[in-house]
Amino acid sequence: MCAVLYFIPTGFEDRLPKSTEQVEGRIVTVDNSQLEQHGLVFSGSQGVEVELLDGRWKGQIIRTGNHFLGKMELDRVFEPGDHALMNITSNGDTITWGHTSDYYRLRIELILLTIFSLFLLFYGGFFGFQTILSFFFTGLVLWKLTIPCMLKGVDPILLSFVIVCILSAAILFLVAGLNRKAIVAFMGAAIGLGVTALMTLYFSRPFKISGAVLPFSETLLYSGFTHLNITRIFIAGVVLSASGAVMDLAMDISAAMSEIVHHNPKISRKELFFSGNTIGRSVIGTMTTTLLLAYSGGYLAMLMLFMGQGIPDANIFNMNYVAAEVLHTLVGSFGLVLVAPITTVMGTLLYLPRRR
Repeated sequence: MCAVLYFIPTGFEDRLPKSTEQVEGRIVTVDNSQLEQHGLVFSGSQGVEVELLDGRWKGQIIRTGNHFLGKMELDRVFEPGDHALMNITSNGDTITWGHTSDYYRLRIELILLTIFSLFLLFYGGFFGFQTILSFFFTGLVLWKLTIPCMLKGVDPILLSFVIVCILSAAILFLVAGLNRKAIVAFMGAAIGLGVTALMTLYFSRPFKISGAVLPFSETLLYSGFTHLNITRIFIAGVVLSASGAVMDLAMDISAAMSEIVHHNPKISRKELFFSGNTIGRSVIGTMTTTLLLAYSGGYLAMLMLFMGQGIPDANIFNMNYVAAEVLHTLVGSFGLVLVAPITTVMGTLLYLPRRR
């Protein structure tokens, strides 16, 4: 399935001209005569000479400009020896235009991914291999199916729910096997995610949250995708974000209940149910805090700005961005709280099919 997904086209590969290629380049010299610095922000442009390191122009040196937008998150200042990703436009065997897209990070990303995979294999053995498969499968499903379908106008909420159910099934059955442990975890996760989607859809209206809080959402609309409903994309993002924690909690409870039944086959349904609830209550406390830390960690600079300016708490929690994260955290946490008893009930019914 991973191999098939890898070769499936997204349908957006032809958005750029076919004459444009991406190659690695090394910065040879820089010209900072047109570069101005105002505090932490740069303006103007930087002239650079770049030696192309791969492709049919390997070894050729071209001169191009690195123009600054006045945004720290987008601008980069090159120095001799830096490696850059180059966008090259050609006409036949002649380069007509070259642009330094950004620092070249593909090699270090591949190295980090390799170290991660080797560690999983060393620690987990065959289970580590299954984990790597599920990791790649998840990434391919998101990149090859979820994002292209959303761009083509498929309803984001329905799509995200179907996708997380597919991912949950693939990951849980791959890791746990085709058994009751995986079935219990999958049913608990699917129901919990369904409730999460419904709650986000319902509460986003009184919260009056617009999908414009998503980074690059306006840029997406102005790039020729005005038909997209970015508010529903925001809701889909909530479901996708919560799916990992929900799946984790469901498997924790299911695996624990499976071990209880394995070591005590004579346990009654009542005892198994209360044991599952005890396990769920223990895990919920840390998992909900995990969501809070994960979501708030991405907005530390924004929260520091508001506090540093002395903005009252009431104003802060009424702001679009903060209210969106409050909705994100609380609805995701509610899905976690709900998935625990659901998984416990499913485990009680499936692990002990006959009443004892």
